[in-house]
Amino acid sequence: MSATATAPTSHCPTHQAIYPQLQTQGLCLWGQLTPGALVRGQLPAGSKLWLDEQAVKVNGQGYFAFGFDRDAKLEHSLSWQLPPQVGTDSRQQQVLQLTPRQYKIQQVTGIAKKIMQPDPKDVARATLDSQQVNRARAIDSDGMAFVSEFMWPLQGRISGVYGSQRVYNGEPGRPHFGVDIAAPRGTKAMAPADGVVTLAVPDMFYSGGTLIVDHGNGVNSTFLHLDKLLVNVGQSIKQGEVIALVGSTGRSTGPHLDWRLNWFNTRLDPATIVPAMTKPTAKSKAK
Repeated sequence: MSATATAPTSHCPTHQAIYPQLQTQGLCLWGQLTPGALVRGQLPAGSKLWLDEQAVKVNGQGYFAFGFDRDAKLEHSLSWQLPPQVGTDSRQQQVLQLTPRQYKIQQVTGIAKKIMQPDPKDVARATLDSQQVNRARAIDSDGMAFVSEFMWPLQGRISGVYGSQRVYNGEPGRPHFGVDIAAPRGTKAMAPADGVVTLAVPDMFYSGGTLIVDHGNGVNSTFLHLDKLLVNVGQSIKQGEVIALVGSTGRSTGPHLDWRLNWFNTRLDPATIVPAMTKPTAKSKAK
């Protein structure tokens, strides 16, 4: 099964181009060069690509994607080799310099020790949940939706940002790896891009109603704390299609949509691939 969008013959958005001079060497890159960012690109079909000497999949149309996690180092090596029929078959190289980011860190004190030590049964259940999620995120399909323009799954107030972290009694907690959008329970959540549903579980321990959509080449979206799932595993979906209803299931303090973006198991910031959130107008508020 694979995501269903069809890629254009050539897709190199000039307004998002990274190192545009590389296009003369057969390489097109677009996105942001920061920790948490997804980078997409295109080479002639049959080319090979390496990030820090690790092979990156280039699909049959020459498209590829890779990403940098929250705490990624700031300098990376990207190298590529064109097929002989296109040009030189010697490896070419470019250093990728990331722009550092600052994350919101919140100090929380006075937390009871028993709260910091969850019940072993809960830990065991959460471990099984994580295994399911990891399997879904490891899928490497030939879908083409990952090169398309993504959209916000809903419009609303951003109540949580990628990379933020709480420190409890001096011990760093797990960073937040998604974007939280506050919305009333039952608000419709839409697919940010075409894809195929690879996981749909209504009651995970921490994340409650959980949905994962594969966009191809290891790029996938995860939606957490859902009140109701409206799609099933194996189902192909289109951008803008309603896939779930917002809720506050799992370990959540209020209704919101937690949208996450991954390149395989590398956790990325969804806000790096969509335009700035549109502020609601007076007319839309009145509806």
